[in-house]
Amino acid sequence: MNIQKPIFIAAGLFAAQFFILNTANSASVADVNGQIIDQKVLDLYAIKRLGVATSTGFPEEKRLELVEELIHRELIVQDAKKLEMDKDEEIALKIEEVVKNTLLQLRIEQLLKDNDPSEEMLLSIYKEHIVDKSSEEYKARHILLKTQDDAKAIIEQLNKGAIFADLAKSHSIGPSKNQGGDLGWFGSTQMVKPFADAVEKLKNGAYTKRPVQTRFGWHVIYREESRKVEPPSFDSVQKQVLEIAQNQIISEYIEKLKDGAEVKLH
Repeated sequence: MNIQKPIFIAAGLFAAQFFILNTANSASVADVNGQIIDQKVLDLYAIKRLGVATSTGFPEEKRLELVEELIHRELIVQDAKKLEMDKDEEIALKIEEVVKNTLLQLRIEQLLKDNDPSEEMLLSIYKEHIVDKSSEEYKARHILLKTQDDAKAIIEQLNKGAIFADLAKSHSIGPSKNQGGDLGWFGSTQMVKPFADAVEKLKNGAYTKRPVQTRFGWHVIYREESRKVEPPSFDSVQKQVLEIAQNQIISEYIEKLKDGAEVKLH
């Protein structure tokens, strides 16, 4: 029985049909109704599909399989154009989105390639985001409430000598209410920033005198204890540090673009 192989079409490469590619001096691998598929297109497709180009030593059988997939793709694209699908407004917008996303990805890749983070930058980020943030852990309780007024009422009761754990059990809407609001030990990076900032500012045995708002609601926080911890080694978090550095580079790049652009909101 002759079982047809499935047609594989890489969605990201569909946009290539709408780019003007520089294919000069690139050998043709197929001709589909006069539309040339050349070696550059095949190599790009192979990299997307398999992670390698069809260079010397590439299995001929696999190369022919990829060429067949490109022929299938070209036939479908030509048929879509006959039906003038590329002129449909909604489809044209989808094509434009794919093209923009492809250009965005390529530009960011080039940006990061041209701006490799220095060792000094990586060590600075390691200290600021890993060492400093990991140097202390906290044991705390909290009472989560729906409104700011509810949180203020809890603080008033605490000011009068009420027991924090008892109030958490009777008033908190958070999952830790049955444990008296106990959150156990945690590092500041494990909590959302407003919550972590509030805990860091508290002294052991103290609670927040003002409600703390996060996306979860309004919190009253009680810091029970704190302890010093050994931060992870640079080597163990190097990938995380690199990601932070790259995000900083991208953010600075975008800010420069915004500074030189005229942007109007409508």
